[in-house]
Amino acid sequence: MAMTPTTVFRYFRGDETTRPQELIYGVVREPPAPFPYHQGVVTHLTSAMHVHVREHELGSVYVSPIDVVLDEARALVLQPDIIFIAATRREIVRDRVWGAPDLVVEVLSSATARRDRTEKLGWYRQYGVRECWLVDPTDECVDVVNCTMPDEGARFAGAQVIRSRVLPSFTPRAQDLFV
Repeated sequence: MAMTPTTVFRYFRGDETTRPQELIYGVVREPPAPFPYHQGVVTHLTSAMHVHVREHELGSVYVSPIDVVLDEARALVLQPDIIFIAATRREIVRDRVWGAPDLVVEVLSSATARRDRTEKLGWYRQYGVRECWLVDPTDECVDVVNCTMPDEGARFAGAQVIRSRVLPSFTPRAQDLFV
């Protein structure tokens, strides 16, 4: 028997949960909860980014689980680990985030790294995310990908200061993200 695809609105009518889940072209995907170290990196980076963004009134920082509707018609809803939305684009934040954040952060794990670096990065590029940080706790490095320019990005590790086009005044050292 064929499974009926879930629409965005049917997905939103489901029970509220703090478990990670995404809607991929009408199919609900529910990966297992992240490991504590992953969540420690997410929490540390979210805190630092939030303080910076708030001090400089740049916009808003949100942490997963938060639904980001990239394509309502095709039922594509993702939950990046961290997102930043510039103050000039706050209108995309309503009951959910309806559109591409300016900056998306994915903290990689052995189970998600390949998918985050390929499929999800492809969607972020396709739907208008300006920049994506791929944070690798295993190698303790951060790949900053300019999603508007094919193959443009940089890797930061150790004492290197992370450089972002979206948040140019936010300059943490790569090693400081790994707690």
